[in-house]
Amino acid sequence: MTSYARENLLRLMAAAGLSQRQVVERTGLNARTVRGIIRGGHKPHARTLHRLSKGLGVKIDEFFVDPAKLLYRRFDRRTNPVVAKVVEEHRELFRNWTEADFDELHSRVGEGGALTVEGTLAAVRHINRKRELHEKFDVLLESSYAEVAAGVLDVLYEKTVVSG
Repeated sequence: MTSYARENLLRLMAAAGLSQRQVVERTGLNARTVRGIIRGGHKPHARTLHRLSKGLGVKIDEFFVDPAKLLYRRFDRRTNPVVAKVVEEHRELFRNWTEADFDELHSRVGEGGALTVEGTLAAVRHINRKRELHEKFDVLLESSYAEVAAGVLDVLYEKTVVSG
């Protein structure tokens, strides 16, 4: 499924100071499964990655990212100062933003380091588009098309997780 699951699980365990036993307790996974992932002899199923992400309080994409490409995690409000300038100059783009949205924006990285004005605007547009799609999907799930929308999403999700 993913060659990064082992490395990322070890990274997350180290960051949180967790033992194998604690991972088992938090995720409800079998100790043998966790041990197999850590040793690299077990390729986890999608449901296993879901339980790991939920139990460790991280997004599932944490297990699909090359750990060497996690530089963006070092960026925050202090290291991405151009974001404040963009917020000030383009307030209309930040309507209904939550603290989590701002955290996501500040954690972004541009080519070679902190975001530029252009990079920040592109990231804002991406986050806004994602929110817009979520809102549309929520409406679909409350409509007579709920089963169709859920079915399409399930198929696309399975294709992404299985082939990702």
